[in-house]
Amino acid sequence: MTLNVGIYIFDEMEVLDFAGPFEVFSTAARVKSKIEPPAPKLFQVFTLGESQRTISARGGLKVLPEYAINDHPKIDILIIPGGVVKAELDKSAVIAWIKQCDENSTLTASVCTGAFLLARAGLLHNKLATTHWEDIAELQSMFPDIQVQSQTRWVDTGKIITSAGISAGIDMSLHLVSRLAGKDLAVATARKMEYDWKSE
Repeated sequence: MTLNVGIYIFDEMEVLDFAGPFEVFSTAARVKSKIEPPAPKLFQVFTLGESQRTISARGGLKVLPEYAINDHPKIDILIIPGGVVKAELDKSAVIAWIKQCDENSTLTASVCTGAFLLARAGLLHNKLATTHWEDIAELQSMFPDIQVQSQTRWVDTGKIITSAGISAGIDMSLHLVSRLAGKDLAVATARKMEYDWKSE
């Protein structure tokens, strides 16, 4: 069975926050297909935006989302990257969409300050979570019911997974590959990427 991985992208998003998970899941699918050619594609990865207009990520990188949040395939794994999220926090339609997606997804994950969007959607209520080290105090202040963790690459509470900043999203995504398809595939994916996976 193919799992759809939907990554929400937005203006001033941190590039590696979305590109890291995109690379992990797409590479894992290629590695799995090479190991087991007859098997269906493991992951189908795509991006979504508030609309299908081109977004401008941090550093000015232009990215065109494949889908809009009001018209997209079913999402099994939702990933919310971080960056400058202030504008996204004020978009009620985006927050409602995140909450609705979570109701129908298998897993919902955030990278870096994407945790603020999960928190705004009510998905981190009374849960352990993490974010970029620079933003831990603000996340705790804005959402005092969250048990914000520091000095960890990711926090897995079952359905909801949050990661620390930027490159930690790669570690978290490899963890999710391991959880969904076995550690051997995650290790092979990290090796294919020539990435030193911090698996613990």
